[in-house]
Amino acid sequence: MSDRVEENTASEGKNVANNGSLSGAVIAVAGAGGPAGHATLVRLAEAGAVVVGADNNPERLAEAVDAARYARGGATVTGETVDLLDLDSTRAWADRIEKEHGRIDGLVHLVGGWRGSASFEQTSLADWDLLEKLLIRTVQHTSLAFYEGLQRSDRGRYLLISAAGASKPTAGNAAYSASKAAAEAWTLAMADGFRKAGGEAGPRAAAAILVVKALVHDAMRAERPNAKFAGFTDVKDLAAEIEGVWSKPAAEVNGNRLWLTEKP
Repeated sequence: MSDRVEENTASEGKNVANNGSLSGAVIAVAGAGGPAGHATLVRLAEAGAVVVGADNNPERLAEAVDAARYARGGATVTGETVDLLDLDSTRAWADRIEKEHGRIDGLVHLVGGWRGSASFEQTSLADWDLLEKLLIRTVQHTSLAFYEGLQRSDRGRYLLISAAGASKPTAGNAAYSASKAAAEAWTLAMADGFRKAGGEAGPRAAAAILVVKALVHDAMRAERPNAKFAGFTDVKDLAAEIEGVWSKPAAEVNGNRLWLTEKP
C-alpha cells in the first residue's frame, strides 16, 4: 500500500524542467522526509529532474515535496509512503515510476537511523535488530527493485549515503558500523553487477557510496549554537555532491566510495 502526494500539472513541470544539469532525468529518493531528503529533493528539482520521494512518515514527506516545488515553481515532485521493508511494495514503487515517466535514472538511498552504547559490552542486540532493517534491508530492497530499470537508462545511478564509521568502527557503535559496512558491501556487489553487464564497453549504470562523518543542518546548529560539528557535512553540500555524480561517467564512479570527509 502507498499514498501519493500529488504533483503539479505535467504541463507546468515541462515548462520549468527543461534546463539544468539533470533536465529530463527521473530520480527517486528513499528516505526523503528527513533533513537530507529535504535538501536533496530541492537540489534535484532545481537541477531540472523529475523527483519521486518516499518516506514512512507522510507528514514529513509532504513538507519535503512542498519545499522542493516551492524552490522551483512548477517542478514535477511527487511523494509516496512506501514500505521499503517489503520487497514487493518496493518493486511496485519502482515499476510505477518507470511506467509513469518512461524511465528511471536514479535512486538516492537516504534511509537512516542510529543506535549506540557507552561501551562494547553494553551493546544491545536489539539495536542490531532495528538497524539491520533500516540500514541493510531497505538497501537490499531498493537495489533489487531498481537494478534493471537503472540499467535501461543511459545515466542510471544508485547512490548510498554511508558513514566513515563503517571503515573504522568504534566500541560503542558496533551495531551501527556493522550495519553500514554490510550496506556498503551490498552496494559494491550491485556495482559489480553493473560492471559485468557492461562488458568491454564499460558499465552503463553505476552504484556508488557517498561517505560522510555525520550530517548537520540548520536546525541542529540552532539547537547547539556553540557546537563546532567538526568534519560534519551540511545536508545542502551533500545534496550538491549527489547532483554532481550524474556529471561523471559511470565507469568513474561505479563501485567507488566518494569521500566527503577525511578517510579514517
